[in-house]
Amino acid sequence: MKKTFVLDTNVLLHDFNALFNFEDNDIVLPITVLEEIDKFKKGHDTLSYQARQVMRELDKLSEQGDFQKGVPLGQGRGKLFIIFDEELSDAYKGAFSEKVPDNRILAVADHLRNTLSEPVVLVSRDINLRLKAKAIGIDAQDYRTDRVKNYDQLFKETNTYDKFDPDLMDQLYEQGYLKLEDCKFANPPLSNDYFILNGEGKQALVTYFAKDKVIRLVEKHYAYHIKPRNAQQTFALDALLRDDIQLVSMTGRAGTGKTLLALAAALEQSNKYQKIMLARPIVALADRDLGYLPGSALEKIKPYMQPLFDNLEVIKQAAGLGSKSAEKIDKMLKDEQLVIEPLAYIRGRSLPNIFFIIDEAQNLTPHEIKTIITRAGEGSKLVFTGDVEQIDTPYLDSSSNGLSYMTEKMKGQDIFTHIHLYKGERSYLAELASKLL
Repeated sequence: MKKTFVLDTNVLLHDFNALFNFEDNDIVLPITVLEEIDKFKKGHDTLSYQARQVMRELDKLSEQGDFQKGVPLGQGRGKLFIIFDEELSDAYKGAFSEKVPDNRILAVADHLRNTLSEPVVLVSRDINLRLKAKAIGIDAQDYRTDRVKNYDQLFKETNTYDKFDPDLMDQLYEQGYLKLEDCKFANPPLSNDYFILNGEGKQALVTYFAKDKVIRLVEKHYAYHIKPRNAQQTFALDALLRDDIQLVSMTGRAGTGKTLLALAAALEQSNKYQKIMLARPIVALADRDLGYLPGSALEKIKPYMQPLFDNLEVIKQAAGLGSKSAEKIDKMLKDEQLVIEPLAYIRGRSLPNIFFIIDEAQNLTPHEIKTIITRAGEGSKLVFTGDVEQIDTPYLDSSSNGLSYMTEKMKGQDIFTHIHLYKGERSYLAELASKLL
């Protein structure tokens, strides 16, 4: 049955193409949504970019008709209406202040469900607004278009094939690879999958090369004096050091070594790349913009970048303070061959021959992830790290964040791999706290 969807501001700021993702159903934008979008249009951050994109799309649509009568959104789609604010039903006026933008959006949904014969659904990424809508009997849903289904299957422990043929295991150790057809897996692996083979007291760490249809033995690599401490870290370093893999997704809780391994691998291969870049999204503390913080622009962002510098210190200590390897890191920082900066500075740039590490990528939207990847030029390698269970932005969750979305969409591609680290190696105390608290 055809429906009318009332969209909250945060839906459009999350995905400016949301207007075209509701099939043949009609869409209503309360005028309050346009007022809120207008507040975000100035600036260089992602929200400002999204706001400007939304305004451009609406401007194009305005040339095709009258928003009050409904503007067609294209073949097979419904119409878009922009309507002025309405008053809440008398029964709810005392409970909700009309000065609050969310409540004005709620009032529009309330008015439409009382006047239209078709179902009305309020779509918002704001849990509280959805709860308020449901409290007064309005159907409310999250924006689900870019949500990953069965995302938990992406972030599970390493696949293990038990009772593997011991003769094949000996052959694997002898020649370093096996033909996929000889292994007779019930569930064949995807391209660049990493997994474990067990057979009669023997174990092998392997990866699948889809192009050649072979299972290759994974050797333990060191990278800039950092050595892997478990199978998953061994897999991660192998992927990070491979030239044929241009895009890596590494997930895992705090202390599993994601950022440290990525940095060590980048430094190990510094002669292959023009520059090593490290970046992370800035999530303002306590909902306060960076402008509230004292100091210059560099001083404002320093606390957000400090974890990256901390990892560099760990690598320098592993190499030996005062050693040539440690001095090389300092020189690379000084010469800007090793650059640490916020993601807000990346937009619009082209990044050829760069080893680019994006930390805390779970705080990015799918569109932001796409924007970053499309910046990559020839010879570049991108590594996204993050913990999908530790998201700091209010309108993203484990199944809708950009890291989950990218991992799901890219799996099986011949230049991509995903490694999930689940064993904490920072310290026994850190691991215990991560499990119990």
